[in-house]
Amino acid sequence: MKIWAIILRILRQFRRDKRTLALMLIAPLLVLWLMDLVFSGKAYEPNLGVVQVPQPMIASLEQHGGKIFTYPNKKEAEEALDKRTIDAIIAPENTENGIGLAVELEGSEPSVNKAVLMLLQQVGEAFQPDAAAGGKFNITYLHGSADMASIDQFGPILIGFFVFFFVFLIAGVSFLRERTTGTLERLLSTPLKRWELVVGYVGGFGIFTVLQALLISWFCVQVLGILMTGSFMFVLLLTLLLSMTALTLGILLSAFAGNELQMIQFIPLVIVPQLFLSGLFPLDTLPEWLQRLKIIMPLTYGTDALGDVMIRGKGWDAIAGNVFVLIGFSLLFMLLNVLALRKHRKI
Repeated sequence: MKIWAIILRILRQFRRDKRTLALMLIAPLLVLWLMDLVFSGKAYEPNLGVVQVPQPMIASLEQHGGKIFTYPNKKEAEEALDKRTIDAIIAPENTENGIGLAVELEGSEPSVNKAVLMLLQQVGEAFQPDAAAGGKFNITYLHGSADMASIDQFGPILIGFFVFFFVFLIAGVSFLRERTTGTLERLLSTPLKRWELVVGYVGGFGIFTVLQALLISWFCVQVLGILMTGSFMFVLLLTLLLSMTALTLGILLSAFAGNELQMIQFIPLVIVPQLFLSGLFPLDTLPEWLQRLKIIMPLTYGTDALGDVMIRGKGWDAIAGNVFVLIGFSLLFMLLNVLALRKHRKI
């Protein structure tokens, strides 16, 4: 009977806490549904830029699944490759045996490189581009190399994800504890304004989140040896902005959680979808409506900019837009935090 009483008490507790019960039932289904969309997506079709390539060769590339973009000269094709409009350039080149075909890969995503090389292999088996060339392709890389490891591709994503995840979780739980222990209510009983309270909490928690972001960035680059071709200072800037965005978002969502369990249950609803849309998988293989959701995902902007710096060696011009978007997210979440405090006290 004592055991049955304990069981009944837990069941009543869940019945009263409908939010926790709903999250426990719905969150796993949402994650599984997203995983089904990601892993059941269509095969990636490489975007190929061609320059003065014979029409039969273009037809063969299209037949085997390539999306063809024709350019009048190599310079325009190289500009498109640098902007990642295309995945590779195919153009004729002079060889010792006559005219061959040169293939320049963008190179920053091994999975995309593999898709391009597999397509070229299929074309080479089914179609000889030039008898003198013997069906051979001269492969070069704009970024990375043939032996680029998967950790080099996923490094920027992992750095951004772990910074965002741990800061979000720690900030949310810590601010929730401030509320449940009565500290927040005591502070709100003083003449302190809501915006001053929010800025103070962000500044206090921010010091530790900055240290965490710096440590993760340094460890990944210096200890793990993840590919780093750009400025490390830009990596520090981006991880700092990601941590501030996660900090302000975590504090905001903690206002809608009644306990630590509910705060943790926000992870599959807020963090997991961002991971799937952060570049871990080619977005072109996902449903179009799911691709559009990336514009509201802060992690997407951070990992995209980290990839530009660490893999592609780009500078401020390439990451400026993402930097300003992350700053905008942080300011928006801070403003929403100020508004969320109204339910505790009106000033």
